[in-house]
Amino acid sequence: MQNRRVFIDITQQRLDVVENNVVIFTALISTAKNGAGEQQGSECTPRGKHIIRAKIGAGCAENTVFVGRRVTGETFSESLREEQPKRDWILTRILWLSGCEKGVNRLGNVDTMRRYIYIHGCPDNSPMGKPESHGCIRMLNREVIELFDLLPVGVSVNIKE
Repeated sequence: MQNRRVFIDITQQRLDVVENNVVIFTALISTAKNGAGEQQGSECTPRGKHIIRAKIGAGCAENTVFVGRRVTGETFSESLREEQPKRDWILTRILWLSGCEKGVNRLGNVDTMRRYIYIHGCPDNSPMGKPESHGCIRMLNREVIELFDLLPVGVSVNIKE
């Protein structure tokens, strides 16, 4: 696992896990509707070198709902979505990113971790391959579970346009 790295391509809306120069996992994703950017409050997906700082949700059921990185006790359903149509659904697992490049995606008004940028699950009927998020990297639930189990805390995540 020491040689595992994650590459996220915003243009292609794709996430790859590479180990020893071989792609071992790939998935379509959904990054920010507002495009790429690092500024606090921009609702953009940050670029550059990151690490996974924390993994949240190990062992939780698929469609577990999180708010503020805490389990709410809810399970996502279409009826719940109808009750709360404006809610940004963070489901199943959270891989919390931290920037590694001071002044680019770390510290000050460009701090990825303080912006609460995650790789996380979303409703399974959400479109993948199309920018729709508020800055995070969204994945289908079954795929985020697989990714979560593949990666240790501290693994490198490179996000490019």
